[in-house]
Amino acid sequence: MLLTPRKSGPAVGGAAIAPALPFIDSLRRGLANALPTLDRRAFLRRSGIGVGVGLAAGQLTLMRKAAAAEGPVSRVGAGKVEVKRTVCSHCSVGCASDAVVENGVWVRQEPVFDSPINLGAHCAKGAALREHGHGEYRLRYPMKLVNGKYERISWDTALEEVSAKIKELRQASGPDAIYWIGSSKHNNEQAYLLRKFVSFFGSNNCDHQARICHSTTVAGVANTWGYGAMTNSYNDMRNAKVAMYIGSNAAEAHPVSMLHLLHAKERGCKVVVVDPRFTRTAAKSDEYVRIRSGSDIAFLFGILHHIFKNGWEDKKYLEARVFGMDKVRDEVMTKWTPDKVEEACGVPEATVLKVATLLNENRPGTIVWCMGQTQHTIGNAIVRASCILQLALGNIGRTGGGTNIFRGHDNVQGATDVGPNPDSLPSYYGLAEGSWRHFAAAWGVDYEWIKKQFASPAMMTKPGITLSRWIDGVLEKNELIDQDSNLRGVVYWGHSPNSQTRGLEMKRAMDKLDLLVVIDPYPSATAAMAAMPGAQGQVNPNRAVYLLPACTQFETSGSVTASNRSLQWREKVIDPLWESRSDHMIMYQFAQKFGFANELVKNYKMQKVKGMDEPVPDDILREINRSCWAAGYTGQSPERLQAHMRNMAAFDVSTLRAKGPLKDKVNGYDIEGDYFGLPWPCYGTPELKHPGSPNLYDTSKHVMDGGGNFRANFGVERDGKNLLAEDGSCSLGADITTGYPELDHVLLKKLGWWEELTEPEKKAAEGKNWKTDPSGGMIRVFMKNHGCHPFGNAKARAVVWNFPDPIPQHREPLYGNRPDLAAKYPTHNDMATFWRLPTLYKSVQDKNIADNLARKFPLVLTSGRLVEYEGGGEETRSNPWLAELQQEMFIEINPKVAAEKGILNGARAWVHTPTGAKLNVQALVTERVGPDTVFMPFHFSGHWQGVDMLPFYPNGAAPVVRGEAINTGTTYGYDSVTMMQETKTTVCNVEKA
Repeated sequence: MLLTPRKSGPAVGGAAIAPALPFIDSLRRGLANALPTLDRRAFLRRSGIGVGVGLAAGQLTLMRKAAAAEGPVSRVGAGKVEVKRTVCSHCSVGCASDAVVENGVWVRQEPVFDSPINLGAHCAKGAALREHGHGEYRLRYPMKLVNGKYERISWDTALEEVSAKIKELRQASGPDAIYWIGSSKHNNEQAYLLRKFVSFFGSNNCDHQARICHSTTVAGVANTWGYGAMTNSYNDMRNAKVAMYIGSNAAEAHPVSMLHLLHAKERGCKVVVVDPRFTRTAAKSDEYVRIRSGSDIAFLFGILHHIFKNGWEDKKYLEARVFGMDKVRDEVMTKWTPDKVEEACGVPEATVLKVATLLNENRPGTIVWCMGQTQHTIGNAIVRASCILQLALGNIGRTGGGTNIFRGHDNVQGATDVGPNPDSLPSYYGLAEGSWRHFAAAWGVDYEWIKKQFASPAMMTKPGITLSRWIDGVLEKNELIDQDSNLRGVVYWGHSPNSQTRGLEMKRAMDKLDLLVVIDPYPSATAAMAAMPGAQGQVNPNRAVYLLPACTQFETSGSVTASNRSLQWREKVIDPLWESRSDHMIMYQFAQKFGFANELVKNYKMQKVKGMDEPVPDDILREINRSCWAAGYTGQSPERLQAHMRNMAAFDVSTLRAKGPLKDKVNGYDIEGDYFGLPWPCYGTPELKHPGSPNLYDTSKHVMDGGGNFRANFGVERDGKNLLAEDGSCSLGADITTGYPELDHVLLKKLGWWEELTEPEKKAAEGKNWKTDPSGGMIRVFMKNHGCHPFGNAKARAVVWNFPDPIPQHREPLYGNRPDLAAKYPTHNDMATFWRLPTLYKSVQDKNIADNLARKFPLVLTSGRLVEYEGGGEETRSNPWLAELQQEMFIEINPKVAAEKGILNGARAWVHTPTGAKLNVQALVTERVGPDTVFMPFHFSGHWQGVDMLPFYPNGAAPVVRGEAINTGTTYGYDSVTMMQETKTTVCNVEKA
């Protein structure tokens, strides 16, 4: 039981390595004696050992097992040995790993020391990757729920029965009766193909994990300055003079990112950590600030109050590049005085002033946030408050500055950019008719044909139901839903249900469905929840449930986008194991059943895998390159990305830029001047050779050198004031030195630059803008010839008039323990129709206050990550090496509260929530949390209110470690812009078990 603080060894992530040291010392001595003239890579090539001298600490247990099973480590000539370069499939840092494959079997792994991102380091999860490629707890073949038990069926039967049931439901209730839950574990090509697939099916009812982790970031940040993504990079944090983590526990959630922070600390960077809980990240801070969960706006605006009061804002920067800061200043100076700040967030004036002083005196500075900021009913406003603070300090668009927003999954950034979003086609094009016509042309299909697949033309341009609310799509009264039918079928395609709130209601929704399909390497808690008897003590006999085994990302190839927007190409490590199939093969096979297979893959070559046809991922990426101009996914051809992966050592660790001329030996591509992974936006065609954009909005560089400015996406004037950048505020070398709107054919003609297009480019660009010109010619002329940015040059917005709160407002959560503050800072009014569903705010909060809920549930319940597990945890808790490190679901309780309730450290406790749920967990008594707060990790599932769900998993496919899911008990609450779920601030009570 590892509920006390774990010992940390040299490896990032806290994995203790002492027990393995004698083994590695012995191995090193043996290798030194046997092969004194070989370097590590030469030895790798000649022997197949793969992980010899220099082995990362996290690999040792894997190697000991392999050595014991396979005899001597060095086996020259034993078989065909290949080294496949892949990328960790867990968090979003993007750590590279070399997989050593012998005769088709993955036998070793080694962290890539040349990677500019992970520099040869791995956390515990990355060190255990090989187990995910050969995991014994995976789903091995298709299964069907029959009389409460899962039975094996063939793929042919599964495809036939599932597709027949979907067609039956579609015929009876329309295409919107089926809900498609995609995955942030899909590579870019699969995520993109799934959005295309659902579009051809005729629905916008699709979504993925980003909805419940960073949708508020995407909306809030994009509406501030143009793109909703991390502005800088993990590496660029080395250049920061101060870093403030607020709502981020990077030491556990993104362990290897801490390498770059620790390098920054060695160079004098100050570290501030703001969190309701004293985390491992806080242990590395110069200043730790404990705030009340959900009160980030009060704290951030408290800092801003002192900045304005002392004249520390960057006045020149604000005048040239920011709109509306005067209105923010007026509100901050009157509303967020130090006494009000302390009342709302619990931080005294002296501490707030100290943090403000640190931020002022140490520029450039960066702010890091994660789900501690995003997962609130006011998540969009919280992230905008962070943006406003950085704008006031002049830290956006500067090396060492920015908002470093760490994403959660390995490809949640890429899936957000090009994948199955309910409100947009790939690359943030939205759902307007012009967007559909653009993609119809790129896909080579008739626009009218796509339109006919939808229930009506109106449904084609209406955003779908969000992932966070699919359960209401099933349970809500039909007359209150803005579509013809309730949801009747749900396809879980690589997603964990225990990641979502309101678990008791989710179980009811699952039981009510006509069809539930789970496509996953690990069947996840979905399978167990579906097989477990419902409230009436039985499984719905009229519902069909199927489990289909998908491959891991190590059994296919494709690109993945790290949080810093860099793309990396994964080589296929091994062939699909057992009866598993790649996600894009499964999409193609379902498309065959639905009658649009030819349209889905008409632009792709097909390859044979286990004798079956599968679209070639390289060709899917080329289609992305030809269509996704808006986010700059057009320059990262497979050839460019693959050259980067083979030549990682050429890239500078601090700047990510290739240091000198170097032609790839395989395809001859010259990577000189590129930034590693061609971080988007990487504009124009691959032939333009745009290097990528390491730090967004940086005017100190030429646009063809990765520079830029704020995006002109919100008009040119507001309230009689200019929204475009002021004269002289432009990227280096731009021919237009004033602000200007986004590029279209009219602007190019007015500027006299139209004739610089070739004749074919003129024909393609006529009547288009830079986002819909299929030739890329307008981008080429504007950027390469004239140094201007195709999305224009405007001011960032401190005031966002298209949001419920134009200036961020602190609002108390729906379920809180401070009714006095709820009276002062009430939530939003209820919304009758929002993302197709009614959404409640004030009525819920008022009822909770009237019911005196704060007295019944006095403790604030918040959640977060552990270094050992990731996401919903099904994959990592099925890994024996990781399961050994953390074997129990637990709750952190302050000693004062534990003493009052008679709960001892390590004892069992019941956690009760307002939903009626009760969770049986182990108590960790610790001062990490204050007396008003308890903490639980969100990686667990497999227990249901004290009952082990093991009998309901498919045989052999249950995770090694099971425990209560915190989200079985979490409450109702959604962001007022994106439907982000509220997980960081609800209430509970705890009692001795």
